[in-house]
Amino acid sequence: MNPSEALPSVPSRVGKIHESSPLAATSARRKAFRALHERGCFVIPNPWDVGSARYLQHLGFPALATTSAGFAFSQGLPDSGDDAVDSRDRTLAHIASITAAVDLPVSADFMSAYGLEPEDVADSVARCVATGVAGLSIEDATGDPMSPLYDLPIAIERVRAARQAIDRSGDDVLLTARAECYHVGHPDPFRESVRRLQAYADAGADVLFAPGPHEPAEITALVEALRPKPFNLLVVRDIGLRVEDIAALGVRRISVGGALALAAWTSFIRATQILRSEGSFAGLAGLVPYADINSLFATDLRGQERAKDHRRQSAV
Repeated sequence: MNPSEALPSVPSRVGKIHESSPLAATSARRKAFRALHERGCFVIPNPWDVGSARYLQHLGFPALATTSAGFAFSQGLPDSGDDAVDSRDRTLAHIASITAAVDLPVSADFMSAYGLEPEDVADSVARCVATGVAGLSIEDATGDPMSPLYDLPIAIERVRAARQAIDRSGDDVLLTARAECYHVGHPDPFRESVRRLQAYADAGADVLFAPGPHEPAEITALVEALRPKPFNLLVVRDIGLRVEDIAALGVRRISVGGALALAAWTSFIRATQILRSEGSFAGLAGLVPYADINSLFATDLRGQERAKDHRRQSAV
């Protein structure tokens, strides 16, 4: 493929979110996000910064989700479940920057909700809702290798606390509950994921997510066990299935986690290693032209300026 073809001509939607008041625009995004989960299957890619978010919008994806790993790596940090206040505030600022940068629904990868107790989870979730997200996910991983998952009664209370915080906000934000059984090496990840996710659904989760399975039979079994709730499948490598194949298994939503950020890091690492070890610029071959990316963001910026003018005129 010619590198210049990497930026296809797609009608820009920049500025549309400002055709009405910010509150109305946020409400419309949330309504659209909920509708995406009612039928069919869609891909929700994961940008790691404002630039990648705007490019994914340019391609025409219907919604975006943040990635804790992609963001952490961009900050020179490991992807961790650190519950410190500064970690939460840093994450919230990042989520707010993504929601403000695009006119698409954004779902937040909100880790384990930055709190140990249910009331801490509720406080963090309320703060996340205030960033303008259309959805958010919380995990049941503790970050403790000796006890990697919250005991189920506690995990249920955490999901219930998140649900109640969203309901108190009065905002139509979708709650995704994640069972991390596959990720933490549980001895029976399928059965335990089903047990946990069914309980999280009863506690108020709108979407269910068990990152890890890639075999069609196992994916189908999860979908069937969790109906009618929509199931999110994480795909972080080539598993031999296309989007239409995954859709045929009954999956409602497909995310890619930190995979796109890793793709960028892979190209960067390979190019710099070749430059350092061989003194060669071969790793810079086939780049997308500077002018193509610069033009994309220049058009984006002009759209933002027009939107600002529109808001000023509407306020008069």
